[in-house]
Amino acid sequence: MTVQIRLSDIDRARREDRGDGAWNIAPDLGYLRLAIVNVVFFGAPGSGDRKWVLIDTGLPTSRSSILAVAEKRFGTDTRPAAIILTHGHFDHVGTVLDLANTWDVPVFAHPLERPYLDGTTFYPPPDPWVGGGLMALLSPLFPRGPIDLGDRLVSLPADGSIPGMPGWQWLHTPGHAPGHISLWREEDRSLIVGDAFITTGQESVYEVAVQDLEMHGPPRYFTPDWDAAERSVKRLAALKPQMVISGHGAAAAGVGMRQALDSLADRFRQLAVPPKMKFVREPASRIARATDPPSF
Repeated sequence: MTVQIRLSDIDRARREDRGDGAWNIAPDLGYLRLAIVNVVFFGAPGSGDRKWVLIDTGLPTSRSSILAVAEKRFGTDTRPAAIILTHGHFDHVGTVLDLANTWDVPVFAHPLERPYLDGTTFYPPPDPWVGGGLMALLSPLFPRGPIDLGDRLVSLPADGSIPGMPGWQWLHTPGHAPGHISLWREEDRSLIVGDAFITTGQESVYEVAVQDLEMHGPPRYFTPDWDAAERSVKRLAALKPQMVISGHGAAAAGVGMRQALDSLADRFRQLAVPPKMKFVREPASRIARATDPPSF
């Protein structure tokens, strides 16, 4: 196991079960754990058609669970205003095209994720030798894409705004993926971080099953750029968030969470980076095309 910075139960975000299947951690925020990954629902319960947003879409088996929660949470046959992707890894986009077509909704992502979402480019192969357990060893079997969202795919606005999410802004937090983003709301200091950092171990089957609350760097086996990942964690820690939702693990909040995040940022090389990296990078010509929009 890759035990890092332990958190206690008092560091868990306050959770309310309203009977819709999601953990509610703010009046307009809830998240749903789907096997190994979380998806996030933004919008007031009962808000109705086109008044809410889905952040990430889980695994290929997640469709029915997402639809069931959405119906209970927002109303029968209600559709989101948008789907937002923190990045394009298989466990975050598993049902995205199906849901986008079902709901007739655009899918927003950072321009640097476009090659992995428009059918152009595979992600680099994962590194099974990062240590930590069976999930890492099995990682070469995980899908690397690409998927093709066609005309559903839209680049996020360059001004940092997020369609359908007033008061929020997206932040480019690369490292785990070139176009990885996090979502930030200054008003209540809420932070949705995808896999920029996570709140449980993801390298072993035991850690995935038990979901101990710990502060971790991004999943090791699928993180190709550790320099960028470190800069992203430092940037997010500097925001001093009050509450965080990561792509893996329970939502966390309060002073203990911030102290753990600061410690992760300060000791990132010791805590997060694999001691012996054997990651095989793909040629730059395959990772991004010359016609891709620049990073914001």
